[in-house]
Amino acid sequence: MKTSQKGIDLIKEFEGYSERVYMCAGGKYTIGYGHTRGVEVGDTCTREQAEKYLREDLQDAEESVLALISVPLTQHQFDALVSLVYNIGSGNFYDSTIRRVINLKIGNIEEYRRAWMMWVKSRGKVLKGLVRRREAEFKMFKGE
Repeated sequence: MKTSQKGIDLIKEFEGYSERVYMCAGGKYTIGYGHTRGVEVGDTCTREQAEKYLREDLQDAEESVLALISVPLTQHQFDALVSLVYNIGSGNFYDSTIRRVINLKIGNIEEYRRAWMMWVKSRGKVLKGLVRRREAEFKMFKGE
């Protein structure tokens, strides 16, 4: 399974494009559409390079979702989970309540939402941007 254009657009919307390195809220040097691997102060990238980074990073997130979710997913559910993993990382997703409730098929949609919305903090602070992103991801997960 691959991320659809709708899923890619969601990630791009929340990551935004930056041609210059910046320090993200999580304390990592970031460039392009949220790319962090190997990024150093002073780096720059074109939109073309940012797209390449995004495709590479998406592949990692996609592989994580496919490896860590054991139940069938619709395209919109897969896209939403890839966006989440792209943002929080595979290790955090592995340990997450949302992964467990999806795999165990426990709870109802509100339970899924509560587990999803646990991921709105960076360095202990609730960030409005993360709240908006989680709400948009969850809306996508539900197929809205």
